[in-house]
Amino acid sequence: MKSEEATPHRYNSLSETLQAMGLPKPVHPLISLIDGINNKITIKGSNGSRMTTLYKIAYTTKMKGKMQYGQGYYDFDEGGLLFAAPNQLIGGKTNDTVLSGYTLLIHPDFLWNYPLGKKIRQYGFFSYSSNETLHLSDIEKNIIVGIFKHIQLELEGRIDDFSQDVIISQIELLLTYSNRFYKRQFITRKAVSTQLLEKLEDLIEQYFKGELPLQKGLPTVTYLADRLNMSPGYLSDMLRSLIGQNATQFMHAKLIEYAKEQLSGTGLSVNEIAWSLGFEHAQSFSKLFKNKTKLTPLEFRRSFN
Repeated sequence: MKSEEATPHRYNSLSETLQAMGLPKPVHPLISLIDGINNKITIKGSNGSRMTTLYKIAYTTKMKGKMQYGQGYYDFDEGGLLFAAPNQLIGGKTNDTVLSGYTLLIHPDFLWNYPLGKKIRQYGFFSYSSNETLHLSDIEKNIIVGIFKHIQLELEGRIDDFSQDVIISQIELLLTYSNRFYKRQFITRKAVSTQLLEKLEDLIEQYFKGELPLQKGLPTVTYLADRLNMSPGYLSDMLRSLIGQNATQFMHAKLIEYAKEQLSGTGLSVNEIAWSLGFEHAQSFSKLFKNKTKLTPLEFRRSFN
């Protein structure tokens, strides 16, 4: 019984998703814009998590209540811009929620045969956690709301041969601006990001200096992100904006530092050093080391003798 309750209900169409939220059927079978700015929208509560095949872009100005995105709950009192990709958990055990804002739901088939159908997967913020929402300035809000209004006009107007082209161009513009505004958010939160970078360095140091590499192998980006209470995508994008490296590159750089310390300051063999750092095979360690330093571990060691 417990396993049934824990399994999220999957909705395969836009109509099913809207019906589960207590909303009317969509005008278009593959895309819908929920207008909570000009209308009072109450999203029906849920007794369990649900999963849809849709992309979701939601701008909230204010919302009474909380809703689950992924594994966490988001308090909408502050508002912001949220993104969810197909097959992400939405809902959970929640009460009825009053929405004030815009929510755009897009079935992947709507993007079929358009370049955006593939490009949309490259936007990392679709994998961010709910606590990593995009907070907008007043100017940014006006831009985002303006795009939602353009999409709304197209969906409510007369459908013709150009409608889908226009809507997709607006979606792409929305994503491009969101990308820009997230970069701005990383910059304006540089002090916070720097503190997180310091915590990440401490976390990696503790990992490699302890017994964890022997027990668990190399640390994963997911492992590091979980302990910093953020998503792997957000961690990588934050690091890329701060130091020009993603999380994997940063972790590898630290790993090479520790390897150099052991190669130059201990008598451990290359195999012993590789295992102490969490590599299952010494060849993998040697390949990574040469890729990063242009020297094999033994060549690097000889340079100190």
